[in-house]
Amino acid sequence: MSTPHLTEDKAPEKETVRVRVDNRPEQIIRIATRLFARRGYEGTSLRDIADEAKITKAALYYHFPNKEALYQRIVLDALRALIETVRAAIEAAPTPIEKVRQFMLVSADILESDRDQWMAGSNIFWTVGESEYRTLNIALRNEYEALLRSCIADAIKVGQFRPSNVAMTSRLFLSLLSHLSRWHNPKGAMSPREVVEQYLDMSFQGLQPRMAD
Repeated sequence: MSTPHLTEDKAPEKETVRVRVDNRPEQIIRIATRLFARRGYEGTSLRDIADEAKITKAALYYHFPNKEALYQRIVLDALRALIETVRAAIEAAPTPIEKVRQFMLVSADILESDRDQWMAGSNIFWTVGESEYRTLNIALRNEYEALLRSCIADAIKVGQFRPSNVAMTSRLFLSLLSHLSRWHNPKGAMSPREVVEQYLDMSFQGLQPRMAD
């Protein structure tokens, strides 16, 4: 009677161990993202990440041979996903002004879904020196901003926004997102999307054509 019982007890233990091992790269990514968000890229060592993950540095190297490999997964892959998600949202929007709104709201949703990743990307961008990975980061950020600039230019062209400097207007909107990640309290009364909705209402009033006297 006892043998079947022992067999049943052991099987789940093996399965649990297997799942933990299979998930190790994602665990490392989550830990590195959190540390990069709080300490910065330069302030986080591979030893810090290995200690948090309770693994040896050799085990960490098996999955990620250096910090640059983590940079690619945390920053570059996240930026590519952000661009594709935002692109799909603005392509589905019916008008240029709605495309601007969707760009901002979808970005806010992504910020809320993984605040550490957003903060880590921002910290790394401003602290890492010149490198191949930074060059790729800049190219992707430029691609992201170009989507917004295109929407703003179209809104001006069809008369939904009054004529203005497209680059300056784009930086205004992007700065709202950038600073939001630093002051917004996730336990506060408003979500990032709700904050951005209010920002947009105020900004659009200033950008829309003025009525003739």
